[in-house]
Amino acid sequence: MEAKTIKSIDRAHMLHSWSVQSQLDPMVFDRGEGSCLWDADGNRYLDFSSQLINLSIGHQHPHVVKAIQKWAEKCCYINPAYAYESRSLLLEKLVGITPDKINHFFLTLSGAESNENAIKMARLYTGKSKIIARYRSYHGGSMGASALTGDPRRWAAEPSVPGIVRVFDPYCYRCSFGLEYPSCNLQCAENVREVMEYEGAKNHVAAMIVEGVTGTNGLFVPPDGYYQRIREICDEFEVLLICDEVMSGFGRTGKWFSFENWGIQPDIITMAKGITSGYMPLGCVAVSDKIAEYFQDNMLWCGLTYNNHPLACGAAVACIEVIEKENLLRQSVDLGKICKIELEKLKEKHKCVGDVRGIGLFSMIELVKDKNTKEPLTPFNTNNDLVKAVVRMLKERGLLTVMHWHKIFVTPPLVITEEELREGLAIIDEVLSWVDSQI
Repeated sequence: MEAKTIKSIDRAHMLHSWSVQSQLDPMVFDRGEGSCLWDADGNRYLDFSSQLINLSIGHQHPHVVKAIQKWAEKCCYINPAYAYESRSLLLEKLVGITPDKINHFFLTLSGAESNENAIKMARLYTGKSKIIARYRSYHGGSMGASALTGDPRRWAAEPSVPGIVRVFDPYCYRCSFGLEYPSCNLQCAENVREVMEYEGAKNHVAAMIVEGVTGTNGLFVPPDGYYQRIREICDEFEVLLICDEVMSGFGRTGKWFSFENWGIQPDIITMAKGITSGYMPLGCVAVSDKIAEYFQDNMLWCGLTYNNHPLACGAAVACIEVIEKENLLRQSVDLGKICKIELEKLKEKHKCVGDVRGIGLFSMIELVKDKNTKEPLTPFNTNNDLVKAVVRMLKERGLLTVMHWHKIFVTPPLVITEEELREGLAIIDEVLSWVDSQI
């Protein structure tokens, strides 16, 4: 099909997510390879967002493509109730990369499904109903996952699943308590304990769900001590700790899972995105041995037609093999250090850069109108003309990335080269100079 035909059919019949349909003008892409994409006209773009921060091993990795082909030739689908080779191979891989006391897995199709099933399991296991979540969070677009979400994407789903209680985030640049680390004594964590008391946590709160490193709502890397304290608080009130590693897992922060950076162990881990790098739909709920033991004699009220899909499991095995064989955890750490140095230079250079933060190849740039007042480049939950111009100018220069309100994400595939990383940062540098002239 010609590009104009593809686009015409898309606009006539496709409903795109999180969009006002009449305002859309989608690009038509032809192919991808490594850290780059080419549109239908042959123009090359650096993928600085790993698509939806999921394509960790880059586009069209031959090892994963061949694995999908191999499993497709053998068996394209089989009932989730049966045992199957690709599933067992994946389970062995997951046992090898998760903490010692987490050895049981419920496989889903997405991050949203993983989070919904994690909450269901937590409520079944504890017999309690309330869930603590954070305001600047995103846990998925389905009804239950939207209820867990704190950002404005939940509003359209309300009223929704009851029993969700929200707390503030470890957002040091814009501390909700007006304090500074470390003299703050981690008030963002102590506030969680206070809320737990008010909610009767020992009798009523089943779990607290957190993104290991907050994703689309600002990429908050929690200060040291925060997660250690949250773990203590959850233990004190007999509340399960669920780490949503959908975006921050599988090497994005330089570890298999981001919580490893702080030496804690959750009770439940949810995964998706990087588990297959988006090559096939797959998610996972990993639970502690203690939780798994409960379901040996009690019904697990969870099930999906396509959970533990044989092709997706095969793709996940191959994806994990790529991360291991190409040492992408180390790559994430090494290039992350370079990225951090260069982002700090941008912060020093540009008056529009209020803050930069990140860990591994999981970084972002927060844009402001005034560094002293920290007034964001665009108000909360809006995209003004300046933001739209930034997105357009980055694209015109050959860079694709996520821009959420006033935050530019720097989250390229883990296979990106140093040369490509510097190429993309140079494009951002150029566009930020233009932003400086506009404020």
